[in-house]
Amino acid sequence: MTAGMSRLTSSEAAAFRAALLRWFGRHARRLPWRGSKSAYEVWVSEIMLQQTQIAAAIPFYQRFMAEFPAVERLAAAPLERVMELWSGLGYYRRARHLHLAARKLVEEYGGRFPKDFAQARRLPGVGDYTARAVLSIAYGQPYAVLDGNVARVMARILAQRGSLAQPNFRRTVEKTLDLLLSRRSPGNFNQALMELGQTICLPRSPHCPACALRRWCRAFLQGKPEAYPEARPRRQAEEWHLAAAVLRRNHHILLFRGLDDGLLDDLWNFPSALGQSSGKALARLKEKLRSTLGATISLKDQRRQLRHSITYRSIRVQIYTGKWSGKPRGNNIRWFPAAGIEQAAVSQLARKIARELA
Repeated sequence: MTAGMSRLTSSEAAAFRAALLRWFGRHARRLPWRGSKSAYEVWVSEIMLQQTQIAAAIPFYQRFMAEFPAVERLAAAPLERVMELWSGLGYYRRARHLHLAARKLVEEYGGRFPKDFAQARRLPGVGDYTARAVLSIAYGQPYAVLDGNVARVMARILAQRGSLAQPNFRRTVEKTLDLLLSRRSPGNFNQALMELGQTICLPRSPHCPACALRRWCRAFLQGKPEAYPEARPRRQAEEWHLAAAVLRRNHHILLFRGLDDGLLDDLWNFPSALGQSSGKALARLKEKLRSTLGATISLKDQRRQLRHSITYRSIRVQIYTGKWSGKPRGNNIRWFPAAGIEQAAVSQLARKIARELA
């Protein structure tokens, strides 16, 4: 063990890389996108894996690629269909940006993900991490990636205080990653570090005896790997109330595009309104229905509640039912067959409400 990773000799850095890549070659999980050199497939997988666990992303990725096996198919598809296939995965801005970027790739780059870092970064929804991941995995370019899993591994290797939210921490980790990165296999090096963080170097109870990098890990040698990295401060959750209306006509249910307060704008939802109390939420919902539908709707409280979280909002949802037989005006209101609600481009909250009343 050296005094610090910044003072590793070239032979020690080579041994670190070799141990990591050897471990990855033996233990890498078989994933639908792994091993692909298609920049399109790598890109789609990286977007899906943002804020989403691998196990949850796999079935969505498989359905998505079955429908859109090439970027041209994705670019030509209506956004509504893209959102239908994304429905249930969450963080829907990712899908909207993916669709916009696909159109940009077809229109400006001949359907190929650019090899130039600056051009890749200009694609909608492609940040520094995604650009580095795609360029290294698909094109073998020497870019190191830094996500939460890699940050945790490196924080423990270095016994580095802080978190990704702190510039000094990020600079230190990025400098070390650049020193260690395999120029011959940058994609495998990046995937190996991420895999190690996902399967071995866990946030709680890491499997240190099984770690191929433990001889270089200062936190392991100190006997306190869970002390690194430091917990990232989180925004305190805000309590909100939401009144949601289930309006029926025969075997159809009325849905609005968007939820309320600019949330879930591309998805279909039960007519809803937020408020700081259940009474205020219901009053806003009644006004919303009156102004949108041009009628006063009698709502029955179903005495059913559920909880839902959207970013920092912890929402208590109260469900109401009613009837309306009018014809929707505009493109943001539509009758849907009740039996097909979950196949539409609806939000996860709408799915919860539909199941609650099933």
